[in-house]
Amino acid sequence: MKVITTLLVLFICCIAQAQTTINGTVTDDKGLPASAANIYIDGTYDGTVSAQDGTFTFTTTTTGPQILIITFLGFDDVQQNIVIENYTPKTFKLRENVNTLDAVVISAGSFNAGDNSKVNVLKPLDIVTTAGSAGNIIAALQTLPGTQTVGESGRLFVRGGEADETQTFVDGMRVAQPYNASANNLPTRGRFSPFLFKGMTFSTGGYSAEYGEALSSVLLLNSIDEPVQEQTEVSVMTVGLGLSNTQKWEKSSLSVNAAYTNLQPYQWIVPQDVSWIKPYQSGAGEGVYRYKFNSGLLKVYAAFDHANFSLYQNDVNEPLPVKVDMKNDNLYVNTSYKGMFGTQWTILTGIAYGYSHNNIGLNDNKVTNGEHSSHLKLKLTKGFNSRMKLSFGADYFLTNFSEDYNEPTGFSYNSGYTNNIAAVYTEADFMFSKNFALKVGMRSSYSDIVGKATLEPRAALAYKAGKNGQFSLAYGDFYQTPKQDYLKYYKRFNFERTAHYIFNYMYNGNGTTFRAEAYYKDYANLVKYNTTLPQYNSQYNNGGSGYAQGIDLLWRDNSTIKNLEYWISYSYIDSHRDYKNYEKSVTPSYVANNNLSVITKYWVGELRSQIGLTYSYNSGRPYDNPNEANFMASHTKSYNSLSLGWAYLISQQKILYFSVSNMLGNDNVFGYSYANTPGSDGQFARQAITQPASRFFFVGFFWTISSDKKSNMLENL
Repeated sequence: MKVITTLLVLFICCIAQAQTTINGTVTDDKGLPASAANIYIDGTYDGTVSAQDGTFTFTTTTTGPQILIITFLGFDDVQQNIVIENYTPKTFKLRENVNTLDAVVISAGSFNAGDNSKVNVLKPLDIVTTAGSAGNIIAALQTLPGTQTVGESGRLFVRGGEADETQTFVDGMRVAQPYNASANNLPTRGRFSPFLFKGMTFSTGGYSAEYGEALSSVLLLNSIDEPVQEQTEVSVMTVGLGLSNTQKWEKSSLSVNAAYTNLQPYQWIVPQDVSWIKPYQSGAGEGVYRYKFNSGLLKVYAAFDHANFSLYQNDVNEPLPVKVDMKNDNLYVNTSYKGMFGTQWTILTGIAYGYSHNNIGLNDNKVTNGEHSSHLKLKLTKGFNSRMKLSFGADYFLTNFSEDYNEPTGFSYNSGYTNNIAAVYTEADFMFSKNFALKVGMRSSYSDIVGKATLEPRAALAYKAGKNGQFSLAYGDFYQTPKQDYLKYYKRFNFERTAHYIFNYMYNGNGTTFRAEAYYKDYANLVKYNTTLPQYNSQYNNGGSGYAQGIDLLWRDNSTIKNLEYWISYSYIDSHRDYKNYEKSVTPSYVANNNLSVITKYWVGELRSQIGLTYSYNSGRPYDNPNEANFMASHTKSYNSLSLGWAYLISQQKILYFSVSNMLGNDNVFGYSYANTPGSDGQFARQAITQPASRFFFVGFFWTISSDKKSNMLENL
């Protein structure tokens, strides 16, 4: 018995000698006790939680070098290397975790929709439920502050910049031809259907160093990563037919969308202010294939469309209307891969190709042109911790354009260009706390047609002031090669450039959002020429300059009144340019100083209907009247448009949709064309540039077929 007792005492002593006490104190970043923090030795069950006063103590049988881990909700994990035998009590001060929903975000110059963004000023379905947008992404964006309604174009004009100063990207890859084919002074639409995209970022300025070749803004469209279920959608509309289908497998999925548009039946019913010979017709298709790897996602996106139309257009300088024929073929394909590797490394790489071909007839004259464009991209990102990440990458753009002009007399002229652009960039994101963030970057690009390189610094910071408010600042230099209209005739250009200065305040909370943003843009090296329009014998130079400054305001509310969402946007802009063939620095013809949009959406449960109204106002735009002494001194009357959209839920998966744009029939005028020479009375005759029709009516039936028997296309109307 004595032997057993002795052995038991020795065993207990050995155990006691093998245990080491680990103790200390845990505090938050302000030095206050952190109660209920979890403390343990990595790879063991030895640990405890901190007491009310932040102290902790536990024993461990481990020896030698170990890792002590402390975790606490809302704070960064602590990993402390210790040697068990040499450990002495310590105080561990935690750092607040900045990756929280209430952390500050850099919002200067950017609007986000979906895509898991922390702050969404728009929702994805806003892109297509806005009355008057008719499913056109560009039309929905024109209700946001900072944009201009240029009705004769339909393209995106941002903060004093022309449409070619905005670049469009799909899954990070550039789209060289983002708009459908059109004729002079007839509005076009964006090429892409909103159905295949999960989110959008629209930057009105001050954007990341990742993007270049855009003086004014970038539009980033991100396709859906993983569809929710297999489904089919059928559309029967007054303008055509649509069919889409999604298939899912274990690691992959495929979504396709096809559309046929023919405006002839519609124009038999609704009178037009356009003398159509053959109304617009098109066939289009697009699709996304996705494959999930263990640590990444591969996407292949493809879109194709063919369009043709012909019409007579009045020309104040021609005795008879000009016959315009247009046939367009467009193809866009991109492949992208985004994945993770190593320790907090991510990679985004891809390749895109676009092709556009036009056959244009102007009476008996023929114009044929084609553009091939490619984009190669590589971006690497390293996350060091929750407070810092570093991105760097490279882009390569290749554009080849050629055009042939032929007259029946035998005169012909060939023009075109090839431009290769290589760019590198780096950018660092710092989260000093959840109240203060900084982004700094640099981009450099080289264009072989210009023969020079750029150096483009970018910086943005944000500071959170209070629970729901924050301030942001942004600065950046932006360069762009001159547009196609100039490069096809002349090659010895410099880069056009601008500098952006942005100050932003945003409040987001309790179902409301308020944004106020002031900006200033300084333009230099803009293209000038000495003829009425750019042509082969014009004299070109980079002597143009300009500025744009203004204030953008947005208020959105989706909680004050049940079932009602609305937003109000207002912009004031002061912009002057001395470019093109301008005689002096004046406000460009596409700029309206005051712009207002009011958008409402209301769900009426008794009628199973969503009703939307959109009101848009723009003050008069300047134009040059040669009958007056001063250049660009005249102004059009103000633009007014009220549009209605009504979606009726016939059953859970069947919807009838009706909309009318400009339902009050306002006769909006966008400017005037003047004769080249005066008449017998000494006055220059003019012709108004107006909208194609007083109103646009749309009726559609949409049927969704899915396994859950609940999904419908209400979000897409």
